[in-house]
Amino acid sequence: MAGRAEPSGPAACGGAPGLLPLLLLLLSAAAIIPRGDGQNLVTEDVTVVEGDVATISCRVKNSDDSVIQLLNPNRQTIYFRDFRPLKDSRFQLVNFSNSELRVSLTNVSISDEGRYFCQLYTDPPQEIYTTITVLVPPRNLVIDIQKEIAVEGEEIELNCTAMASRPATTIRWFKGNKELTGKSEVEQWSDMYTVTSQLVLKVGREDDGVPVICLVDHPAVKDLQTQRYLEVMYKPQVRVSQNYPAQGLTREGEPLELTCAAFGKPQPTDMRWLRVDDEMPQHVVVSGSNLLISNLNKTDNGTYRCEASNAVGKSHADYMLFVYDTTATTEPAVHDSRAGEEGAIRSVDHAVVGGVVAVVVFAMLCLLIILGRYFARHKGTYFTHEAKGADDAADADTAIINAEGGQNNSEEKKEYFI
Repeated sequence: MAGRAEPSGPAACGGAPGLLPLLLLLLSAAAIIPRGDGQNLVTEDVTVVEGDVATISCRVKNSDDSVIQLLNPNRQTIYFRDFRPLKDSRFQLVNFSNSELRVSLTNVSISDEGRYFCQLYTDPPQEIYTTITVLVPPRNLVIDIQKEIAVEGEEIELNCTAMASRPATTIRWFKGNKELTGKSEVEQWSDMYTVTSQLVLKVGREDDGVPVICLVDHPAVKDLQTQRYLEVMYKPQVRVSQNYPAQGLTREGEPLELTCAAFGKPQPTDMRWLRVDDEMPQHVVVSGSNLLISNLNKTDNGTYRCEASNAVGKSHADYMLFVYDTTATTEPAVHDSRAGEEGAIRSVDHAVVGGVVAVVVFAMLCLLIILGRYFARHKGTYFTHEAKGADDAADADTAIINAEGGQNNSEEKKEYFI
């Protein structure tokens, strides 16, 4: 039975008198048994992950107490009924009856892959085979990155390698939650496959700190992945805000306080204020990121720029100042803070836009009036000429004759006066 001890050497056969000749006879017969259609035998193919347990089942649909045995790919007998001649202790009997022989194989390796034969000693003998397929998950999953630290706008190369798997793996790339497309190459070594996938990625400042994930699709393993976090350096982002007056008019005689904020990687180390196209007024006080004008006047009008720089580059933000009279109560037409690099985007004066639209509308109205008067005058002249000679006519023919006569008379009068 499955639990009894197995003697080794000659004692293995000597312990069962008379069994050895019969076993040798059956083994010899098994080698020459013709391959039948196995119409009374049932089995299934087995797929197993390397190192796991495979179970082989030989079942008889209509049992007649015939002998069942299981053979390995080399056609060596693993089990004859409930007896195991093969000394490989990884094979263990799970169930034996007149209708089934079920055997387990522990710690499966690639060398165990192949066809296993179920034989039923009937007349004629029957045979059917089952195939064991061994899956090998990737032994290692590694991401290599071309540059540990990248600068925004650069293209970097990442390579993910899944080594020694069977069958070959499928590699998928993700940046955060977005799937990307890589280019894979497969190398075969004996029965194993190594897959390398290459991903070329253009990085921006928004990619800093985002994980790039290499995920493996393989039937032997689930959720196998590795990741690397991107480190991207970028130029400063600069922003100017007005602290005082808070969203109010910048009036003459009142103070103005501006603050410059800059963020970048690495953090900006150099920050300075300047006045575009002019010198900074002497009464302007600059303290670090703050600019203060305690007493505004008309000469302060202009564009004030905050520049910040780091190891990657330089950026700036502009603030356009317009000083109003002390009695001004309307909102400023040109008064903004704007960010940019070497060329800032200027805000549009809505009053100017409104004026341009008004001029265009007025011009179109004038054009319509002129065209209307022109068409009205030409239309009246046409009817006047058509009516000549027709007022006193009794019918249409007389009207035409009168009209022609009127024209002739007119010509005669003109010749007479000439």
